[in-house]
Amino acid sequence: MNISIWAQSTCKLKAKFNLNSYKNVEKKKVVIGGMFPVHMRVASSGGNTSNLPVSSGCDGFNFRTFRWTQTMLFAINEINQREDLLPNTDLGYVIYDSCFTISKAVEGTLTYLTGQDEAVPNYRCGNGPPLATLVGAGGSDLSIATARILGLYHFPQVSYCSTCSALNNKFQFPTFLRTIPNDLHQSRAMAQLVLHFGWTWVGTIAADDDYGKYGIKDFKEQVEEAGVCISFSETLPKVSKPEVIQNIVQTVVESTAKIIVVFSSDVDLSPLIGELLRHNVTNRTWIASEAWVTSALISQSGVNSVLSGTLGFGVKKANIPGLRRHLLNLDPYADALTEEFWETLFNCTLDYSRALRMAKERAVGVNGTLSRAAKGLPDGLCSGSESVAQLNNTYSDVSQLRITYSVYKAVYAVAHALHNLEHCEEGKGPFVGGSCANITNFEPWQLMYYVKNVRYKMPNTGEEIYFEDGDIEGFYDIINWQVNDARECILCTGDDWSNTAHDACVPKIIEFLAFGEPLGITLIVISAFGALVTIAVGVVFLMHIGTPLVKANDALLSFLLLLSLVVTFLCSIVFLGEPQNWSCMTSQVALALGFALCLSCIMGKAAVLMLRARALKKARAKARAAAKAAKAAAEAAANSGSPDVIVTSSNNDIAASDKPEVDILTFGHQRAMAAVATLIQAVACTVWLIILPPHPVKNTAAQNVKIILECDEGSVVFICCIFGYDILLALLAFIFAFIARKLEDHFSEAKCMTFGMLVFFIVWISFVPAYLSTRGKFMVAVQIFAILASSFGLLSCIFLPKCYILLAKPERNKEELMKPRPKPKDGSSTGTSASLATAATDVNASFASTAIDDQPGN
Repeated sequence: MNISIWAQSTCKLKAKFNLNSYKNVEKKKVVIGGMFPVHMRVASSGGNTSNLPVSSGCDGFNFRTFRWTQTMLFAINEINQREDLLPNTDLGYVIYDSCFTISKAVEGTLTYLTGQDEAVPNYRCGNGPPLATLVGAGGSDLSIATARILGLYHFPQVSYCSTCSALNNKFQFPTFLRTIPNDLHQSRAMAQLVLHFGWTWVGTIAADDDYGKYGIKDFKEQVEEAGVCISFSETLPKVSKPEVIQNIVQTVVESTAKIIVVFSSDVDLSPLIGELLRHNVTNRTWIASEAWVTSALISQSGVNSVLSGTLGFGVKKANIPGLRRHLLNLDPYADALTEEFWETLFNCTLDYSRALRMAKERAVGVNGTLSRAAKGLPDGLCSGSESVAQLNNTYSDVSQLRITYSVYKAVYAVAHALHNLEHCEEGKGPFVGGSCANITNFEPWQLMYYVKNVRYKMPNTGEEIYFEDGDIEGFYDIINWQVNDARECILCTGDDWSNTAHDACVPKIIEFLAFGEPLGITLIVISAFGALVTIAVGVVFLMHIGTPLVKANDALLSFLLLLSLVVTFLCSIVFLGEPQNWSCMTSQVALALGFALCLSCIMGKAAVLMLRARALKKARAKARAAAKAAKAAAEAAANSGSPDVIVTSSNNDIAASDKPEVDILTFGHQRAMAAVATLIQAVACTVWLIILPPHPVKNTAAQNVKIILECDEGSVVFICCIFGYDILLALLAFIFAFIARKLEDHFSEAKCMTFGMLVFFIVWISFVPAYLSTRGKFMVAVQIFAILASSFGLLSCIFLPKCYILLAKPERNKEELMKPRPKPKDGSSTGTSASLATAATDVNASFASTAIDDQPGN
């Protein structure tokens, strides 16, 4: 009796399930389940009931959904290799093919729960690692069926593409969650799109499942409230029926509605698209749901005439680094699913005997003989080394990772939930008495707590994922189908630009001011000419170094000034050519130091002339005061009736006032000023080069179709300080020269410096707006022109008048002509009334001061 009861209570295999699967559960701590519609339909069965019942197989291999399957395997492998997520737990997996049918989804769910290859309701016959969560099962109909079963066991389910709004009912589906937005969001978005364009007469087509029915229902409620009229509502059959498809096409043709909203999967919609192509139905705008808007099954060659201009909503996409490498690195002999994938993709067979049999059948059909080559390697035999990448199939296309990314997120949601469960602290747990679950033996409802409360960030994208009543936030990309705009608008890299047809990325034009182009050659010639002229001036000065004109106001400063101008002329050449690290640093530093030396030399020379002018002005003021005092004394004596006295200002006194005293600043002082001023600039430039040196960059923002190679100054603060210091030196030099401009000699060097500095300021003030209004290589040209113009201005104003005297007017190169000239006298001599007129008529004569006393009796 006990034996009989025990026998009745053990697991008994009632039937065989014919399921394609991936399994890896050996020596794993936790197993994650998965379900993907790798095939499109169930194959027809022979109906033989004499043997043990076996469920039907599957037909129609789907490369897109096979990519989803491989993504789950990739994600699990990636998690197993991470040290920060489940470091002590190795995940296993059991993945079944739902064949896009409810029956297969139910078979897979029961098999998964049972732990065997056959289903035993209400029993778990497996003794392996605990089951975590089911990732799946595919379409909304499939997930509804599986969620009803899994909900009975409080078993968590995370879906990656079931969007039906009915699944948010937690009373019916208490353990269902998803990493794809609820269709309520999509239906509202479609309604808003229709209302945005002012369309008031539309047709609707929906798949005959919960996804299509609920999606269209929500859409209609939204638009009908806003006054939009529905022209027709058609339903696509789950099993393709030609007569039904024909009727739908006829409805579309006869309707005056040009806007058609379609809520359907790509598999269900595909027969209708084929029939529309055969009837050449054009001039319609299709509004697509996310299930088919990015599907390669629909976007086949030739559909442009029907679907061009389609608008749709695609779920959020992302890149998954390393996935493409995983997709291409498949072993075709690893399992039955991969073998079928390989044979379907390359239209061959991996089974030698099958290939030989097929070759024989073909031979019989042709001439009855089998070729010698076929006897060795029959036609149609796969080598197993074919290249998946070369076919550019939808399987290996990772430019549209939308549902694929949703699968990736679902696996990570389970992994993070398990991580939180494993790292629960006893006494602080979420269960009774603060208890925790054991990662090696937990109940489904315990893991369910962690799954629904999980909050994590996706690797690489940083997107934060969390569930609110089992749903995530709804974000969509608006997609528009255009003839020849690819399945995906690819953002070209910074070095590329879209071609005229906007279907490929082409390299951008590289732009910089090259040495060999006409503008570059012109600037080199001008720079070289300026440097040669400067050197020639130096040679002329060297030949006349002992003359008063060259010796006046420190010859060494003059040669340093010429040297600095040679540097500024030649540094402009370094701005040309493709920017390099050395050229960016050299050009800026040489320019800054060259102008610092130039302007400090001018400042030193001008400072001496300014002090000389001020001393001369002071001496003349004293002389005029003395003359006034003498005149007043003479007038006072005359008025008092004193003897006739002649008191005149000697011209020697006036002449003496025109001779400046010894200069306060000697040549040594001038050289020290120039050296210190230049040294300060040199120190600043050294700090600049050490901390944030100028460096070459690719400017891709200034012009869309060009990459401008230019120098980045490194630091705006440093560049402003460096050239701001040069401006300060220029201002001081101009002020000193301007004050000294009235120093009257036969060669007024102060006036030359004043004009030179005026030219310098005019050039650089004009440079700023010109520089800011140009782009690319012309900015460099403007900068070089400013350098050359200011250098030529200083050279011309300061040195050409001297060269003119040295070469053309040597008679003026005398020492007395280098000194201040005496001012014309203003008749300020003093004396008696008899002598005033004489003094007034001959102001340049020299008079002796004598006193004539009238003696008595004379």
